[in-house]
Amino acid sequence: MSKDKELNKEEESLKENLEETIDQAIDEVEGENDTKDAKEEKEELSETDKLKQEVEKEKDKFLRLFAEFENYKRRTSKERVELFKTAGQDVMVSMLPVLDDFDRALKEIEKSDDENLFKGVELISNKLRETLKNKGLEPMAVKAGDKFDADLHEAITQIPAPEKKLKGKIVDVVEKGYTLGEKIIRYPKVVTGK
Repeated sequence: MSKDKELNKEEESLKENLEETIDQAIDEVEGENDTKDAKEEKEELSETDKLKQEVEKEKDKFLRLFAEFENYKRRTSKERVELFKTAGQDVMVSMLPVLDDFDRALKEIEKSDDENLFKGVELISNKLRETLKNKGLEPMAVKAGDKFDADLHEAITQIPAPEKKLKGKIVDVVEKGYTLGEKIIRYPKVVTGK
């Protein structure tokens, strides 16, 4: 029986060794799995970071593109408004000689005795002026005795001032000036006193 006891002891010892070996193997496998999980988490984390970076890059591209588009819209709408103003300005500038002709005609007709002719031409002139005024055309208020301003007036000649108080001032207005909105489209032509 001592052999049986010895065999049992050996068997128990082998079982213990086997259990220890199995436990060690399990620990090693779990450690490897933990390492693999940690590596996978790092890879997933780095992939997540990569994806976040790509999303940020795309978001930045989108914001830049959106800003460029907004600038384009603003610029084109501003150009469109300027185009309409310029188109209107060309028509208004071409109508200014007609207004000048009306002024000259009214001065000459006023000298005649035909009052109906004068009233008829004056009505047509007033209607044209009101129509152009509704479109933004305004005559500049310049008269003899006003101070000459090179930014607002165009001096065509200088003459000796008939009075001392007219030195450096406007003596006569040869041609009216006009504004379209806030922009001067024709400067008044004036004679100044020296």
